[in-house]
Amino acid sequence: MTTFNDRERGFEGKFALDQEQEFKASARRNRMLAEWAAGLMGLSGDNIAEYSKAVVRSDFQEAGDEDVLRKVFEDLKGAGVSVTEADVRRRMDELMAQAREQVRSGK
Repeated sequence: MTTFNDRERGFEGKFALDQEQEFKASARRNRMLAEWAAGLMGLSGDNIAEYSKAVVRSDFQEAGDEDVLRKVFEDLKGAGVSVTEADVRRRMDELMAQAREQVRSGK
């Protein structure tokens, strides 16, 4: 029975670590996405930092990535940036891959 319990604890530990890394990667992706969008909107200095915080906070509105996508897309559209929702989604996917790699490598 001890072996089974050890395996179970091992799986639970791995699951917890994976979830923590995914959360960190998601927050990092949101920050990078905000910086990308801020550049397109012509923001600079403290405005970029404030916008990044707003995008990260928007992720807590509902489960999944749709809240972040909606915020960034609407902000870009409101600023007159010619971008499609698919463009933002594609950029989110690219940045998520980068963020996951950075988190796993300890950067």
